Amino acid sequence: MRNQQIPGTDLTPSVICLGTSNFGESVSRENAFEMMDRFLDRGGNFLDTAKVYSDWVPGERSRSEKLIGQWLKLRNNRSRIVLATKGAHPELETMHIPRLSREDIYADVDMSLSHLQTDYIDLYWLHRDDPQRPVEEIMDTMHALVEQGKIRYFGCSNWRSDRIEAARQYAANKGLQSFAASQNKWSLASYPPANDPMMVTLDERELAYHERTGLPAIPYNSQASGFFSGRYQSEKLLQPSPENKKIWNLCHESNLLKLKRVETLARQLDLTMTQVALGYLLAHPFPVFPISGCKTIQQLEDSCAAGDVRLDDQIFQELRGIH
Repeated sequence: MRNQQIPGTDLTPSVICLGTSNFGESVSRENAFEMMDRFLDRGGNFLDTAKVYSDWVPGERSRSEKLIGQWLKLRNNRSRIVLATKGAHPELETMHIPRLSREDIYADVDMSLSHLQTDYIDLYWLHRDDPQRPVEEIMDTMHALVEQGKIRYFGCSNWRSDRIEAARQYAANKGLQSFAASQNKWSLASYPPANDPMMVTLDERELAYHERTGLPAIPYNSQASGFFSGRYQSEKLLQPSPENKKIWNLCHESNLLKLKRVETLARQLDLTMTQVALGYLLAHPFPVFPISGCKTIQQLEDSCAAGDVRLDDQIFQELRGIH
């Protein structure tokens, strides 16, 4: 799997990022360790987690971060890993109350450092935005964390381009580091409006910002909840059923057209459907590092192989044009 530099940084992560939101929930400690070992063996080095991951399961908090921290210590391989985690997420019990104050961010960074058993984080994401809080204050907080060596670079997750641009302009005027990348919901699929207004999908407007500025995208839900995994056949998605319940909200005309085309391309190119769908993201004219949230080794192998897929421009433009 190839690596690619994140512009403006000295980070050169693998183009496929291993998502770990299931670690400690549906993925056990043993399986998580096996998955990370295999990911490293396949040329992967980019791990994405969050302080809040698995907190929706009763009991111990921050299980994903803690499992990764245990693995890093046991394998003694911290220097080989581009480690990304997220904080400043609202408490799950009070999702309507933002947590982007300086105190909230500092507390979350310190907790993540402890969970991950490291003294620095390569790429720290602000997990949500608070449009009522000035970007100037947030940028100053992140700059202070960089100066203290707790984080090396930082990005934003679920931020809209107008806020990202305001932050960029402030950082540029002050000579400060700005967001290295953005992490929003994005895949080949077209999404219906989100139920959660704090979650941002990379729609045409947001995509145009990345194309114009070159800001790297590190998308979550890059496989559209398995819509393009080969698990679902287009002719069986015309009516709701227990089997397609999870992805029924994606079963509208344009996505079904995309699914049919991906099925055909996979056969013609001798690729899996996952590899075509991830290859589409990788073919964009700005740096893209899709996050793959695998639950099995087979899914991991499939996603890692996508890191070497290079779709030609004709195929890319065709998929881009299906609406």
